[in-house]
Amino acid sequence: MSTNSPKITIAIDGYSSTGKSTVAKRLAKELNYIYVDTGAMYRAVTLYALQQNYITKKKFDKKSLIKNLSAIKLAFKYNKKLGFAEMFLNGKNIEEAIRSIRVSNFVSPIATVPEVRKYLVKIQRKIGKDKGVVMDGRDIGSVVFPDAELKIFLTADPKIRAERRLLEFQEKGLDADFDIIYNNVVERDEIDSTRADSPLIKVADAIEIDASNINKEEQFQQVLNLAKNTLTKQTS
Repeated sequence: MSTNSPKITIAIDGYSSTGKSTVAKRLAKELNYIYVDTGAMYRAVTLYALQQNYITKKKFDKKSLIKNLSAIKLAFKYNKKLGFAEMFLNGKNIEEAIRSIRVSNFVSPIATVPEVRKYLVKIQRKIGKDKGVVMDGRDIGSVVFPDAELKIFLTADPKIRAERRLLEFQEKGLDADFDIIYNNVVERDEIDSTRADSPLIKVADAIEIDASNINKEEQFQQVLNLAKNTLTKQTS
């Protein structure tokens, strides 16, 4: 992509395990844009809350989490070998830790806390203030960057998403149970879509892509074409 081309903001929202992060990483690399995985940021806060015992199956000490938000220092550091930026929490690489099913089980309750969302949205907007960014999450097009030039909403059948996540765990040599993963997917969909603050929604000007019956390459090509078309419109 020419360095003289106008920069745009690309917001990719959608349900869990629809390939948001994968397609966003690749798109950012193709366009030479900054990639921001907002889901990783919420997962990082969740990991911190678990480490501090603020949240368990029996309790959620929201007051302590909110009180200590300023102690949560997040950073994305580019890994040349992997070709993307990894998530760091207070100076420690937590990229692998935040992908665990344990973190997945608690991330949605953490994401419902308005103070957490406000804290992270402020960081996200700062990162993307100069455009030239691909950001994926649940509320990028609706809250973080409502004026984004390109908004994409990814969806897919819950069972297919659970199967894909199970395969990801198996490829990493990790034990996983389909029923547990499927229930987690369904539960997260419900929490994300019904929370009072910044629920997961498809905004009117977002372009929906159903990834149920297409592979990763087909999904990427659809997104890339949309990005190229949007950039073309910016220059015409």
